[in-house]
Amino acid sequence: MRHRVLDHPRTPLQESAQSVRDLSLLDHIEKRTTWERPEPLPPGWERRVDPMGRIYYVDHITRSTTWQRPTLESVRNYEQWQLQRNQLQGAMQQFNQRFIVGQDQVSAAPNKEFDPLGPLPHGWEKRTDSNGRVYFVHHTTRKTQWEDPRTQGLLNDKPLPEGWEMRFTVDGIPYFVDHNRRTTTYIDPRTGKSSLENGPQITYVRDFKAKVQYFRFWCQQLSMPQHIKISVTRKTLFEDSFQQIMSFNAQDLRRRLWIIFPGEEGLDYGGVAREWFFLLSHEVLNPMYCLFEYAGKDNYCLQINPASFINPDHLKYFKFIGRFIAMALFHGKFIDTGFSLPFYKRILNKPVGLNDLESIDPEFYNSLIWIKENNIEECGLEMYFSVDKEILGEVTTHELKADGSNVLVTEENKEEYIKLVAEWRLSRGVEEQTQAFFEGFNEVLPQQYLQYFDAKELEVLLCGMQEIDLADWQRSTIYRHYTRSSKQILWFWQFVKEMDNEKRMRLLQFVTGTCRLPVGGFADLMGSNGPQKFCIEKVGKENWLPRSHTCFNRLDLPPYKSYEQMKEKLMFAIEETEGFGQE
Repeated sequence: MRHRVLDHPRTPLQESAQSVRDLSLLDHIEKRTTWERPEPLPPGWERRVDPMGRIYYVDHITRSTTWQRPTLESVRNYEQWQLQRNQLQGAMQQFNQRFIVGQDQVSAAPNKEFDPLGPLPHGWEKRTDSNGRVYFVHHTTRKTQWEDPRTQGLLNDKPLPEGWEMRFTVDGIPYFVDHNRRTTTYIDPRTGKSSLENGPQITYVRDFKAKVQYFRFWCQQLSMPQHIKISVTRKTLFEDSFQQIMSFNAQDLRRRLWIIFPGEEGLDYGGVAREWFFLLSHEVLNPMYCLFEYAGKDNYCLQINPASFINPDHLKYFKFIGRFIAMALFHGKFIDTGFSLPFYKRILNKPVGLNDLESIDPEFYNSLIWIKENNIEECGLEMYFSVDKEILGEVTTHELKADGSNVLVTEENKEEYIKLVAEWRLSRGVEEQTQAFFEGFNEVLPQQYLQYFDAKELEVLLCGMQEIDLADWQRSTIYRHYTRSSKQILWFWQFVKEMDNEKRMRLLQFVTGTCRLPVGGFADLMGSNGPQKFCIEKVGKENWLPRSHTCFNRLDLPPYKSYEQMKEKLMFAIEETEGFGQE
């Protein structure tokens, strides 16, 4: 019998022992096979065929239609989604408390908005015309111009090399940071010209706040004058938004947004747009669109649904969502739903691999780790370079390489097999949907402008950062081989207390894999198998670095001998290389 790793596998030994079913059912109407006996349609539903021969379903209760065949489970999911949608208005108050570092100070003092370029040269003034376009006045010569005098003749449209970033001193002088070698210079790596001769060396800082300021600066450079109006109704929010966003030229979406809910009084000075982004981001979860699904059992992160093709317009919708997400980043607005870390890595054009698999499918990940750590030939497992996948009841075979169904996996080539099967599981036949998403995304915001962020920083930039309640965190934490009075635990909470909110968020990401907290706070944290509280376990020796298990919200904290040693090790773990010390 041939053995294949399935989409949601057991361990290889369990899988080899599983009996093979010989009987499948053929659906002559939808022309597919399934192992399960089809359920009747739920009450109130009807199956119809449109003039093009496409099958769709009518819900006579809500007077709506969908391409997806309804089941009792999908109807329950839809009702649950509707309930969540109705609760979102109340959640807006909590959502508005999220912030990106520095944004609360800006909103509190709008007339003293932070400018990453620093002060204007003597005699210059920054103004805004009646269309909202920024221009500059030189009072000495009594002339005006569109170009910022601090960057005149210095900005280069050519992107910086990979790993480089341009920043500005307090005097508005540009300098360049090489993140690859952790050095700084006044010499532009694109031109070889220095912006300041014999200037002092600037200390290297891996600062999220500085990255955000730099990104906002480039968004300002890309912005267009005037504004665009988007009029949507709450009842048909998704379709109205889709029609209008896709009708605009992509560059017009860089103009200031003016969101209108007909019949509701109010002017949009940012608050209405913030609500629109918040509500529309939740709409993409609507099960009737069949576009996204939860990446795992923890109900935190989204990934593209491989069954989205059942919706004939799904590629148009993914292009629209790509535009929408890019707009949220460009305009500095937050969304209500977050994506999986592998998806953020794709936005950043960073490679994904085996370690990224654990956060979305721990069973599959453990199966591959078992194959990696054991001799499969001694176990008698017969595996080939092909995998089976099941979508909407139809089982198909995907070959991982040419003629993979006939290439046996051995001890010599199993590393290649693990690499290929991990890449397949992370993409899982959604290449077309992903391409459509990035087509829309890059029309609004080219991905190169995000190259300085890592995946976790991008999540914060897109989803915002909640104020972390230290008392709630301590109340909802459990310990293994430590007690609440252990000196390492007391040091740990002292360390967290001394952190600012951004560093606490980075620590939370390191242990749980996300900066997002449930509405109920730390008490409602979820793991791969259901509710799972934040856990600190004594593991390792004092010279070890901390490790995290994101599927179980667990921090492995070695028994350090001093507070200074613990602080140094924890800071290194949460701030250094992305994914460091995680399992």
